Amino acid sequence: MTPNSVFRIRLIAVGVGVVVLFFIVRLYLLQIVSGDDFRQRAERQYLRPNQEIYDRGSIFFKDADGTAVGAAILKTGYTLGINPKALDNAPAVWNKLNAVVPIDQNDFLTRAAQKTQLYSVVAKKLDEAAATKISELKIPGVLIYKDRYRYYPFGSLAANTVGLVGYQGDILAGRYGLERYYDGTLSRDDSNLYSNLFAEIFSGIEKTVDSKSKFEGDVVTSIEPTVEAELEKELASVQKKWNSRLSGGIIMDPKTGEIFAMGVSPTFDPNNLQNESDPAVFSNPLVENVYEMGSIIKSLTMAAGIDSGAVTATTTYDDTGFIEVNGSRIENWDGGLNRGVVDMQVVLNESLNTGASFVAQKMGSQLFSDYFRRFGLGEDTGIDLPNETPGLIDNLNSPRDVEHDTASFGQGIAMTPIITIRALASLANGGYLVTPHLATRIDYKIGLSKDIAPERGPQVIKSSTDAEITRMLVNLVDNALLNGTVKMAHYSIAAKTGTAQIADRVNGGYYKDRYLHSFFGYFPAHNPRFIVLLYTVEPKGVGGDFASYTLTPPFMDIAKFLINYYKIPPDR
Repeated sequence: MTPNSVFRIRLIAVGVGVVVLFFIVRLYLLQIVSGDDFRQRAERQYLRPNQEIYDRGSIFFKDADGTAVGAAILKTGYTLGINPKALDNAPAVWNKLNAVVPIDQNDFLTRAAQKTQLYSVVAKKLDEAAATKISELKIPGVLIYKDRYRYYPFGSLAANTVGLVGYQGDILAGRYGLERYYDGTLSRDDSNLYSNLFAEIFSGIEKTVDSKSKFEGDVVTSIEPTVEAELEKELASVQKKWNSRLSGGIIMDPKTGEIFAMGVSPTFDPNNLQNESDPAVFSNPLVENVYEMGSIIKSLTMAAGIDSGAVTATTTYDDTGFIEVNGSRIENWDGGLNRGVVDMQVVLNESLNTGASFVAQKMGSQLFSDYFRRFGLGEDTGIDLPNETPGLIDNLNSPRDVEHDTASFGQGIAMTPIITIRALASLANGGYLVTPHLATRIDYKIGLSKDIAPERGPQVIKSSTDAEITRMLVNLVDNALLNGTVKMAHYSIAAKTGTAQIADRVNGGYYKDRYLHSFFGYFPAHNPRFIVLLYTVEPKGVGGDFASYTLTPPFMDIAKFLINYYKIPPDR
């Protein structure tokens, strides 16, 4: 054979191979990947040929043993409709239907009177028993058909994180939370299935893990439902006891940024949206709302001071109870008590504003501001949730010392809770910024999976600083927090409380009777598995003046629960 003949034969063989591969993949997609969809459509066509069956990927929580459990799934039910033109004696029909399933009489009669309409929905999400009873009535003009709809098996659990599906114009799409962020992955569009298959596989699967991907799949998260339930139980207890405007919390792995739980109270049930009148309840304040977080920020100030060499744990200053800076008076929480010469451990233990100001002044405004920017306080974290708000730290650009002094104890700058916990996690993990994230794996519709593990961010403080600030925060818990009464004999806990005045956005300045309480802690302190952030907005009631009283009990309950649930061995 001539070289040209051999070349033609090889070319034809390659062409045939490509065609065969294409048909094999197409058959796989039709029979395996989309087989259930087509069967559903065939069944649906018999009942309503012009209506597409609803389809969407699932969101999963992950149990402590790694088992995925459905958090947002599709559920099959039945829809009740009527053909007004074919309906006789609407009041009598309503009586028969209402005996099976409750139906608003005025709404039904209004729909039945629209004789120009061929079809109108009367009720959705009927169970099979009700659908069967209605079908057996054989009422002319009454239609029952199978349908699928979004269902949240855990109800309100992690609702602000999972989000919900709602209409954008005429299209059902993710509107809040993970449902929105991963809408491109969860939504289904078979018209793009084949092109996406080749385009995205051959372009590298790592490029498909983002919120805009059209490579369809399911999202597996790190949310542990039992841990989430424990967190939300404690937040609800805080709400009830202190009549707060809002309370929130996050439980995270400080080394990886995986989030085990994040919740707010009050929340909502995505299966019963008709109960909510204010759409603001659907948003997630943990990533969307900024707060002046108060004295928990002193932990970052002290870490920056130690890391820069400006202070050590044994550095002392003369605490007169207040200082004057640029004509403004800065006082400690007790209104000006003169403590005399104290060291930096006392600054943390007794949460002294003047001590934090001392550290900022020793560092100098520029270096202090540089550290706070390194901690990421002015940027978003990159968490996989929509509408993340960056921190507001413009005061650090001020030439006035007073702005830096107030920032040192968490006033005058505002951050979201997720920004705050990321910065504080650097005190627990060797000094690195992590990327908080919820999704740990995408299971693609074609049968492939992609694990999600964001790379560790930059190192913002030295590991030796991490060890020293941890030692100081453990000392705080063991000896100062509620006078040392919450110390655990066999587990070290590093923690700090915060009580911040709330800014008056209308008249300027701060309210004298409105506060935000915050609490963060990590444990076991020197090799932590968890970091926990809690906060509550405008708590009220006798004995609730400080976060040490409102948030220490729920934090300790959560810490003990996690230690027992995950069987964490003692570290001392």
